[in-house]
Amino acid sequence: MSCPVAIVGGGPAGLMAAECLSAAGVAVHLFDAMPTVGRKFLLAGIGGLNLTHAEPLERFVTRYGDRVAACSRWLHVLSPQGVRAWAAGLGIDTFVGSSQRVFPTDMKAAPLLRAWLHRLRHPAQGVPVVFHMRHRWDGTLEPLATDGSPRKGYRLRFATPAGTQDVHARAVVLALGGGSWPRLGSDGAWMPWLQAHGVPLRPLRPANCGFDVALGARRGWSAVLADRCAGRPLKGVELSFTDARGVPFAQRGECVLTATGLEGSLIYAASARLRDAIDAWGSARIHLNLKPDWTRQRLTEVLARPRGGKTLTQLLKGRVGLADASVALVQEVAHADGAVAGGVAALADPGRLAALVQALPLDLAAPRPLAEAISSAGGVALEGLDDDLMLHALPGVFCAGEMLDWEAPTGGYLLTACLASGRVAGLGVVRHLGRND
Repeated sequence: MSCPVAIVGGGPAGLMAAECLSAAGVAVHLFDAMPTVGRKFLLAGIGGLNLTHAEPLERFVTRYGDRVAACSRWLHVLSPQGVRAWAAGLGIDTFVGSSQRVFPTDMKAAPLLRAWLHRLRHPAQGVPVVFHMRHRWDGTLEPLATDGSPRKGYRLRFATPAGTQDVHARAVVLALGGGSWPRLGSDGAWMPWLQAHGVPLRPLRPANCGFDVALGARRGWSAVLADRCAGRPLKGVELSFTDARGVPFAQRGECVLTATGLEGSLIYAASARLRDAIDAWGSARIHLNLKPDWTRQRLTEVLARPRGGKTLTQLLKGRVGLADASVALVQEVAHADGAVAGGVAALADPGRLAALVQALPLDLAAPRPLAEAISSAGGVALEGLDDDLMLHALPGVFCAGEMLDWEAPTGGYLLTACLASGRVAGLGVVRHLGRND
């Protein structure tokens, strides 16, 4: 089979590249190993599809760490407001939540994806996109020209239910995802294939992930805390630490106790810096303020009042207002790490107990495995691509989405940049084909 453009990967980046090409009148064939497209997109939207974020663009673009410059270029092609306008064009109204995150009014991903696929298959203007499901690319990427140059395009090979199929394409867009959620297709299998072609890569690492804790010589919580509190939230707490570059971090939010450590939006917001600190030092020391709205003096005075026969748990829950999980965490740390937290003796001293509640020390030993992460860092080094996201090593081959080496916190930043990179790649293919006609 021959086609002008083959897109490999049916996530948001691949679909957006297909939309750009379709609108430009370019015939597109999209291939995906899964039975349907957008599977990670749908799963991520189960709790409410966070499309983008409403903060000003100049603030929005700062969320991309060391890749601010590159991601900023993409976001000027498709901005957060542009994402909302694009959704409106699909008949999907959006609203801004209290956290400034932007959601569809019905909070669901499926209606948006259905409307998007309908428009791709039946565009009012442009060329319909042809979808090929259960087509797994095997890494074949061979120039069609007899002299080995890419001027005529590439041959790709797919394993399909009907057997092997070769596809000849003048240009190729790879939107294969990173390494998180492999059961949905993002397994990083493409890494050695592109490496063999001289494409510069960075190792895939977990991003927006949970972490395991270490308490003294023990990895993870005690069996008692894990059994009682795994899955319990810590609401309205403040996380603080100093990263590997000596830059302080402090943010308030919510995290969740897991069987082995911590996860949740507050942890995800700091995950890149925590991961890098662990890489540099072997562990990362954080502090949790479990009662950030109180002054230390007020907390100490409340804890110093006569207990009247109340247990420590009753005191912390009744007078201070800590939830069960927070109380259990204070006791866990005090019993497990006396050298840092003051040991059990700290629980009997109002001043030391107040310090423990408002600066609870925890050592994070390791991020959770990549397969458990919401997203991944690493992948195709941006230095190996031009501004159109075409690979220097493989002219006519473009990359987009999470397979590129960038990362961002949750909150709409990931999806927006994936969509924007897909548009950049799609427009880049249009220019590439125009130059080679």
